[in-house]
Amino acid sequence: MTPDDLDERNLHSDYRRKSYRIPPPKPMREVLSQLLAKKGYAQVQTAASCEAAWREAVGQKLAVDTRPGNVNRGILEVLVRNSVAAQELGFLKTKIVKMLTKLVPEQQIRDLRFRVGTID
Repeated sequence: MTPDDLDERNLHSDYRRKSYRIPPPKPMREVLSQLLAKKGYAQVQTAASCEAAWREAVGQKLAVDTRPGNVNRGILEVLVRNSVAAQELGFLKTKIVKMLTKLVPEQQIRDLRFRVGTID
């Protein structure tokens, strides 16, 4: 083998070692879903859709003293103004969960968690 052939062979092997594959572009729907999940926009939409369903499920009297929050693993977190309203909601919990599963089935709400706090 001549020195020129050897040099060309070495150059070719160096080129192969240094080259790297560029991955194909990700689909736009995948990029958008990752962005929405990362920034928390999906939770904002979840809370907005639950707000109207919550008012219809509990009625105007209890809706004044409560605010639905996020849905985490099928559990809707509800902020309640006082412990009396929390206790009353506890008695109506199964009825409310059934109503919410009919109104917002995409949320897959299976339980409620009440937390006493201030409501603006």
